[in-house]
Amino acid sequence: IQNLCESNDIECGEIDGYWGHLTEHAFELLEDQLENDREAVIWRPEELLDTNPNGWPSQNDVEALVAYYGEPGTNQDYAQLPYAHRLSWKLNTRINRFKCHERVKPSIERVTQRVLDHYGEATIRELRLDVWGGCSVVRKMRGGTKPSMHSWGIAIDYDPARNKLKWGRDRAVFAQPEYDAWWSFWEAEGWVSLGRNRNFDWMHVQAAKL
Repeated sequence: IQNLCESNDIECGEIDGYWGHLTEHAFELLEDQLENDREAVIWRPEELLDTNPNGWPSQNDVEALVAYYGEPGTNQDYAQLPYAHRLSWKLNTRINRFKCHERVKPSIERVTQRVLDHYGEATIRELRLDVWGGCSVVRKMRGGTKPSMHSWGIAIDYDPARNKLKWGRDRAVFAQPEYDAWWSFWEAEGWVSLGRNRNFDWMHVQAAKL
């Protein structure tokens, strides 16, 4: 499927044989293209209100993003994690760090430490706050045409299987009240949840204002 997506110019992430959320989304586009002979519909609202006062560049201003973070894929470092994360596409694999932009690394480390202090490892596991869906990968926004915030390593996905891209608060697990503290820790550092602001992509948090 991943090879077929690549041959049809559909982004699916790394060709690795694992069924992650990028591959799932690519398969949906491929299926629609092959069965219905049509291009992907651009459904994501790309001009979002610039209402976040926390100091990150705007996701709608690529020049500002480059001025602040550099070119996509550059200035990367590894955030060290206070509790192990599990890969969402390979749950038996644990990581203790992940690649991100060097300017957001300290913030990620502070947030995850607050998460550990508040929830503890048992509740983190129960709520699947350790199920990591990815951070740094140069690609376009899914369902859009602009560069993804993942291209700079300034966006992180968590538990994508239970917070799918198009799900709203009626289905996304991260919309439930037990996750309010989780979101407050990110938002205190200036990170933005598309789920809480736009009611889609609840897996996603980013260091870029809307």
